Amino acid sequence: MVVAPRYDNYPEAFDTGIRRQYPIFGSDQDVGYFHAYIDGVDFVFIDHSCFHHVKESIYAGDRDSQNFRFALLCRAALEAVWHLTPGGHNYGDQNTVFVANDWQTALLPVYLQAYYRDHGKMLGSRSVLVLHNLAFQGRGPLDELSNLDIPPNYEEKFFLDDPFGGECMNILQAGLKEAHRWVAVSNGYAWEIKTDMGGKGLAPTLNEQDWKLNGVVNGIDYDEWSPETDKHLDPKEGYANFERTEAGILGGKAACKAALQKELGLPINPDVPLLGFIGRLDLQKGVDQIMDAAGWLYSQDCQVVMLGSGDPELENRMREMENNSNNKCKAWVGFSVKMAHRINAACDILLMPSRFEPCGLNQLYAQRFGTVPIVHSVGGLRDTVEPYDPWENQGTGWSYEPAETDKFIEACGAAMGTYRDYRESFIGIQLRGMNKDFTWSSAAIAYENIIVQAKNDDYRG
Repeated sequence: MVVAPRYDNYPEAFDTGIRRQYPIFGSDQDVGYFHAYIDGVDFVFIDHSCFHHVKESIYAGDRDSQNFRFALLCRAALEAVWHLTPGGHNYGDQNTVFVANDWQTALLPVYLQAYYRDHGKMLGSRSVLVLHNLAFQGRGPLDELSNLDIPPNYEEKFFLDDPFGGECMNILQAGLKEAHRWVAVSNGYAWEIKTDMGGKGLAPTLNEQDWKLNGVVNGIDYDEWSPETDKHLDPKEGYANFERTEAGILGGKAACKAALQKELGLPINPDVPLLGFIGRLDLQKGVDQIMDAAGWLYSQDCQVVMLGSGDPELENRMREMENNSNNKCKAWVGFSVKMAHRINAACDILLMPSRFEPCGLNQLYAQRFGTVPIVHSVGGLRDTVEPYDPWENQGTGWSYEPAETDKFIEACGAAMGTYRDYRESFIGIQLRGMNKDFTWSSAAIAYENIIVQAKNDDYRG
């Protein structure tokens, strides 16, 4: 069962007629449950006006409004397994595993233990907390705890003397202490968050119980991200679907490159390396390294395509890159799903210089389309991009560290040199990336093993 807020009037979901009240912020809040059955999965949507008010920006509002929404979601999700029996199936059989994601649902493990297991209820149930990005932890003033309906004997679990912000109430820390297992979204990120720098104040908690921690790389949907079937590669506009073979690279992928150059107004030239960036414009994504290297890139007879939005200053710098490029760079400020697919299909090289990246998806999409990634060796990027070794003829891309412009330039120089002077070796890199298995099937097996471990766990009975 997937439990989520009902942000909008989803046409697939119907009102079950089940309503319950939960104490949050000093009063009983009435919520409803909607249900949909999609692709063999039960989806349950928690209905309350607080979710509808933020449907255009689901993380909007001040800390009080965010805490209210997320606490209400956690309380309602815990009891959804009791009150709903979709298809006659009873999820609340006292042996349920709850999988919570990041600080927004980190109260669920706390509520499960404090209000159920401590009182002899749901003793067979367990919780798994998935860590997508430890930069966000639900920090706030200590007096916020009074709104969250936390028993007094649990309050100390929220207290953190945070080197990044002083004494605070920390929701993610409490969730970590009460969850039975933790999953970081890559092995590299699982290692990083146990360090002082990567842990963002939570490294002591993570190291105290590191037996709980597992790393599992995210998967991607190969039905959506497939060069053979991608619906965004419209042949009427010169694009083409292509096989994951050398012939496919030289035929269909080359056609996509020419089509993108034409669409964006770049000179159509099959021989210049075409570099792409797709991502949020902020310092985490390291896009400033690309901007700082712009002059060098333009001296290398290459083309650069950039797609993203975010920090206004970086948006302006991206526009300046195009204006100063002598028609070697095209910058799309904003986001387009279609253009993201086309950049992945058409480019020779993907630039992903993130300063930190728990998992990352663009490098997975790129490899699927035969676009060779250049990445900062961090988190999930380290796990999913194997550095090219010309002597052993192995690897799927280039990596560099630390996250500095000169190191980024070195990696770009090596990649473009291989593209120009050793094209067969470059095609070999492309093919190895295209044939990697980044499906959710592999990740699902790892998650299933962790869930079984949690269910068999004797931790606190």
